[in-house]
Amino acid sequence: MSIIEVKDLKYRYPDTTKLALDGISFSVEQGEFIGLIGRNTAGKSTLCYALSGLVPHFFKGAYGGSVEIAGLNVRTTDVSEVTAAAGLVFENPFSQITGSRFTVYEEIAFGLENMGLPRDEMIKRIEEALDLLDIRKVKDKNPFDLSGGQMQRVAIAGVVAMKPKVLILDEPTSQLDPQGSEEVFKVVENLTKEGITIIMAEQKMEKIAQYADRVLLLDDAKLIAYDTPEAVFSRDDLASLGVQPPAVTAIARHLGKRKATGHYPVDLEELKMLLAEEGAAHG
Repeated sequence: MSIIEVKDLKYRYPDTTKLALDGISFSVEQGEFIGLIGRNTAGKSTLCYALSGLVPHFFKGAYGGSVEIAGLNVRTTDVSEVTAAAGLVFENPFSQITGSRFTVYEEIAFGLENMGLPRDEMIKRIEEALDLLDIRKVKDKNPFDLSGGQMQRVAIAGVVAMKPKVLILDEPTSQLDPQGSEEVFKVVENLTKEGITIIMAEQKMEKIAQYADRVLLLDDAKLIAYDTPEAVFSRDDLASLGVQPPAVTAIARHLGKRKATGHYPVDLEELKMLLAEEGAAHG
């Protein structure tokens, strides 16, 4: 059974005339990692807000269609219940970290305190989050004294500790250097192994190609494609949609090297294999 069901979702922000989401429909299975891509005006952040309940509960506006997360109808369910099932991590960790706590440990505890959990359960969840996000060594530091990658991992830990079934990340690596980006992607990969469903809006196509099970491509508020990374990045119209394919895929296209599926590879080793096979055939 799908953990996310979106059917004919339409949304328009207050005091605007143009739809921010226009007839979006898709489903996600539990434990999948879905990469959400498209140009800056495509509607990625709005879709993240719709999946987490901020649309329509916080932003208001005109809303049509339906979104179900773990069996909850987002439109008719209290937003606190929705956010318990679907945790949202913002682009900038400064928007996520409260600033009212002096250590990483206390910051992770903040959301759990608001949930009213027993002390023993809080400690258990904090300890698990510290290990899962690999931030135990900084647990006594002030979150604002950390590197960008570490801060983002603290922000994710605060959400993960609340044990949502779905984790939604809105371009969490956009302000990070390559090392920080890799830290976040490795953590997200580990979370999928724990059975958490991931929706990640992201501009780093190499990373999406490497980690995502499926890719959802938006443009001008509409769903353009929803398929494997190979299928989506092999499309001929990506440039017109404001998307640059991974470098490996671009090279494979230039060389005319397709897999048996008809798609271009997204992985360097697969491209090497195709070239090696061709070399052997001509040898």
